[in-house]
Amino acid sequence: MTLLSEQSIREFENYLKNGSNNLGIKVSDHQAELMTLHAKELAAWNKKINLTAIKDPLKIAEKHFIDSIAAVPFLGNEKCLMDMGSGGGFPGIPIKIMRPSLNVVLIDSSRKKVNFLKHVIRMLHLENIEALHSRVEDLHENKAYENKFDAVISRAFTELSGFVELAVPLLNKKGTIYAMKGKHGRKEITPAILKDFDLKTDHYQLPFEKSDRYMIKLSANREADLKR
Repeated sequence: MTLLSEQSIREFENYLKNGSNNLGIKVSDHQAELMTLHAKELAAWNKKINLTAIKDPLKIAEKHFIDSIAAVPFLGNEKCLMDMGSGGGFPGIPIKIMRPSLNVVLIDSSRKKVNFLKHVIRMLHLENIEALHSRVEDLHENKAYENKFDAVISRAFTELSGFVELAVPLLNKKGTIYAMKGKHGRKEITPAILKDFDLKTDHYQLPFEKSDRYMIKLSANREADLKR
């Protein structure tokens, strides 16, 4: 992917804004500019480390950036969010761009990917966002992250039960789990999840290729808590 000419940059930004608008999300010129810079760095670093298998700029706009910010309307009033298995910064960095007041922590077990995330954060001058090189399991042993977050989100990180198990120790009592899934995402919902959480599932489609996506939202089941 190369985004060097003014024409290709404008095309990427217009595609990003029009696609998001189709989902009912308005992306400002400044926000589109920041995401374009992120995409340019993604392409440059991707030549050295594996950040994405997608090379086409417009597919990157849709499958990474538009798909990430599609999460924004489903979020509540959270102040502190963890993006688990952030990889190239998705969905955490686009969400941060759309919600600047949100405190965001990006987690990835690959040091090279975390170095990329830190580079993008510096380059975009984003504040109240950090990238941590860690296995999520190791954070469970760190008191600084115990019950810290209002929300934990992931996009195609792992199957739902495993994600829930990793997320719960990091969430506060009123915290919410957001799992961004593809067309088979609902098949991962187990009886145990239904027992322990209040479930809400929202469906959307990517605006151009019309792929099905699901946002699975899990919040603490108050009745289950009372029975314990």
